[in-house]
Amino acid sequence: MKIKVGVIFGGRSVEHEISVISAQQAIAAFDKNSYDITPIYITKTGKWYTGDALLNVDNYRNTDSLLAQCTEIYLTPTFGDFTINAVQSSIWKSRELGKIDIAFPIIHGTNGEDGSLQGLLELKGIPYVGCDVLSSAIGMDKIMMKMVLKESKLPVVDYTWFTDRSWHMDKDAIIENIKKIGFPVIVKPSNLGSSVGVSKAADEAALIEAVELAGRFSSRILVERMVVDLKEINCSVLGDSANQTASVCEEPLGAGDILSYKDKYVSNTKGGSSKGMTSTKRQIPANIPKEQTQLIQDLAKETFRILSCSGVSRIDFLVDKKDNKVYVNEINTIPGSLSFYLWDATDKNFAQLLKTLIDVALKRQRERDNLVVSYGENIFSMGGAGGSKSGKS
Repeated sequence: MKIKVGVIFGGRSVEHEISVISAQQAIAAFDKNSYDITPIYITKTGKWYTGDALLNVDNYRNTDSLLAQCTEIYLTPTFGDFTINAVQSSIWKSRELGKIDIAFPIIHGTNGEDGSLQGLLELKGIPYVGCDVLSSAIGMDKIMMKMVLKESKLPVVDYTWFTDRSWHMDKDAIIENIKKIGFPVIVKPSNLGSSVGVSKAADEAALIEAVELAGRFSSRILVERMVVDLKEINCSVLGDSANQTASVCEEPLGAGDILSYKDKYVSNTKGGSSKGMTSTKRQIPANIPKEQTQLIQDLAKETFRILSCSGVSRIDFLVDKKDNKVYVNEINTIPGSLSFYLWDATDKNFAQLLKTLIDVALKRQRERDNLVVSYGENIFSMGGAGGSKSGKS
C-alpha cells in the first residue's frame, strides 16, 4: 500500500517562491510506486489549496489563474483527523477530498521553518518530516541558535544582539558595544534565511543603514564580526538526534562578501525560471584539506545533535583563511532544494533521500506514540482534596 504524503509549500514568507521551487523538485523525485503525493500550497495570504495545476512551476507566474484551477482546502482541528477538506462552495459539494498519512513541510523561512507549522501538525497528531517545534524554532532564530551553540562550546564568531526598540531608545550604547567587536560586521534579521535583509557594515554610518534594513524584516537584530578573508563551506546532515550522517562538503562560489538572494536563486537561470539552490555556482566536493573536511563534518553532526534536529538540514560554516579557523555560521532546517545535490554527490539520489526522510519521520512518530502525554484518570472524579465540593485545599 502506498504512503500518502502531503507536501506543504509556499507560505507567508519572503522565501515563498523558493519554497515552491524546492517542493516542485521534491515532488518530481518521489518514487510514485511507493508514495501518493498530494500538493498542498499555502498562498502569501495564508489560504491553503490543492490541485494538479500546482505541479507545473510555470503556472505560478499568474497566481490568480493558478488558484482558479485549484481547490481551496482546510484541516479540521480534531486530533487524529488527517482528512483534507474542500472549502464548500455550495451545500451539494462534497467536503472530503482525501486523507494523508504524513506531512512533508517544504516551507522556507517564517511561518513554516520556524516551528509554527510543526506545532499545528503536532496538535493534529499528523506525522511530519523534519525538525520538531523546538529544533525548528531554535534553528530558525539566529540569535537563539548562537546562544545554544556557544553554550555548547561550538565555535561561533563574536556577536551581539538587540531589539529594534532598544536600538531606537539606546542607539549610542549599542553602537559602542558593536565597536568592541570591531568593524567590519555583518548585520542580520534574527529569523530569516536566503540572505534576506543581510548586509555588511564597515563603519558607523553603514551600520546604521544596515540595522534599519534588518529592522524591516525582524524586531530582533544580530550583529556579528565579519570574517574578512573568508571561505564559505556548507555540509548537510541527515538523520535524527540519535544517529547522524554528514554529506560531502560544498563551497558556494558567489560574488562579493555575502552570497545574496539573487546569487542563490535568480542567477544562472534561463527565461526567468529559477532552479533553486541547484542554480548556485558551487564546488562539490569543496577544495579543502581532508582534515578540515572531517572537522566540518563532525561540527555539522554535533550542531545537528545539540539542536535535536531530525530529517535533513544544511549547516553553513565560515572558514577564516588567515588562520584556518572554522566557525559554525547557521543551520537551515529546511534547506533549499533539501540539499539533494549534496547527497547525490555523497551516496543517495533524490528519491533515496526522500525515502530516508519519510522513514525517519515515521520512526519518530512510533517513538512518540509510546510516550505518556496525559493520564487516563479524571482527578475531578477522585476523592480527597482535589475532589472536594468546596475546592479548598
